[in-house]
Amino acid sequence: MKQTEAEYRQVIKKCQDIFEKKNLDYGSSWRILRLPSITDQLFIKAQRIRTLQEKGVSKVNEGIEPEFVGIINYCVMALIQSKLPEETPLELPTEMLTKLYSEEMTEVIKLLFNKNHDYGEAWREMRVSSMTDIILMKLLRIKQIEDNEGKTLISEGVKSGYQDIINYAVFCLIKLENNDLTLK
Repeated sequence: MKQTEAEYRQVIKKCQDIFEKKNLDYGSSWRILRLPSITDQLFIKAQRIRTLQEKGVSKVNEGIEPEFVGIINYCVMALIQSKLPEETPLELPTEMLTKLYSEEMTEVIKLLFNKNHDYGEAWREMRVSSMTDIILMKLLRIKQIEDNEGKTLISEGVKSGYQDIINYAVFCLIKLENNDLTLK
C-alpha cells in the first residue's frame, strides 16, 4: 500500500503542476463550462484513449498519457465547479484554485485508500484498456444522471463517479509509467 500511495501522489503532483501552469496561461476560463460540458469533454478524452488503444496509431502528436492527465484535471474541475456557489466569479486567483484542487484530491485519496483496502489492489491486475472502458461507462452513467437532473433511485451521484474516474485514470498512469503496457 505504501508503494501505491507514493506512486499515486507522484501522479497527482504532476497533474496538479500541469493544472496550475495551465491556469497561469489561461486563467480559470474553464469555469464558464457547465457540468454537462465538462462531462462531455471527459468523454471526448476517454473515447480518444480507447480509439488509440484499438488503432495503435495516433495522427495527432500526443499519446494517451496526456489524455489521462486531462481526465484527472477535468474531473477535479467538475468537483470544484459543483461546490462553488453560482455567484462565484469566473476568474479565481491561482492560490484559491490550488487550495481547492488540493482539497478535492485529499478527499479522492481517502476514497482510494478505503477502496484499495477492500479490493486488495485488484487494479494492479487489470488491463489499462479495461480501466478505460470503466471510465467510459462511468461517464455514460454521469451523463444519464445529469440528463435526469441529478435524480437517482439507488445509485451514487455524479461526485462519486468523478472521484472513481480520477482513481482509475491515476491507476492507468501508474501502470503506464511502470511500463505495464497491458493495453488489450
